[in-house]
Amino acid sequence: MKQLPRSFYYLSGMILLLLMGSLFSSWLTPYDPYATNPDAIFSSPNAVHWLGTDGHGRDILSRIIVGSKTSIFSAFVIVSIVSVVGSLIGLISGYYGGKIDTLLMRVTDVFLAFPEMLLAVAVAGVLGGGLLNAMLALVCISWTQYARLARSSTIAMKEEPFIAAARLSGCSDRHIMFVHILPNILGPLIVTATLHISTMMMALAGLSFLGLGVKVPEAEWGSMISEGRNYLQTSPWVVVFTSTAMVSVIMLFNMFGDRVRDLLDPKQA
Repeated sequence: MKQLPRSFYYLSGMILLLLMGSLFSSWLTPYDPYATNPDAIFSSPNAVHWLGTDGHGRDILSRIIVGSKTSIFSAFVIVSIVSVVGSLIGLISGYYGGKIDTLLMRVTDVFLAFPEMLLAVAVAGVLGGGLLNAMLALVCISWTQYARLARSSTIAMKEEPFIAAARLSGCSDRHIMFVHILPNILGPLIVTATLHISTMMMALAGLSFLGLGVKVPEAEWGSMISEGRNYLQTSPWVVVFTSTAMVSVIMLFNMFGDRVRDLLDPKQA
């Protein structure tokens, strides 16, 4: 069994702390993230407001902490849904082949024919924006890579001798797919899902930035950056600190995804 490197434990611990902090963010904020203060509008970072305040006098640090819950856990929900749906479609398509495979893959090709973010903007615009609608829009565009990956892995796996032995022993198609094939193709799917979390965080922030995601005054990193962009020259801290927090978390998940990929790569076993 491959020994886990120390960096994996470090990154796992950092992510665990991040998730716990996001989950209990409401108890960690120094101020009410939604409380306005006309006397502290666009206050620069100081001893009272460490990261300054925004155009409504709200504490930036408190809003970043609270916004982490929406940004991170929304991405987790999106990735969980698309990985299950896409993998199931790819598993069925690759196992049965024929007309079922052709139909499912042509539907997949239709979604792949459009740029992902452009399609997400269109879907979110039609649905009317909001967090749930933005998440639904991202689900609609993100399942295709899991379907393609699961299909190709299933096609290769179903030709293995132990699958033929399972058929000869009388195992049903459902049993073969979910007991014999799926556990053996989970590695690449898990790696893809881990790396996909940061992508979904950025996509959700992008929709919120365009006004198609989380609505003001709800604390979310994309909407906070959108609010502060007009004051970038006079009050840059509104955007800079929020962007730094988002980029740092995205880099953390990308680094963790790289470690997971190295661990699950059979060539490095």
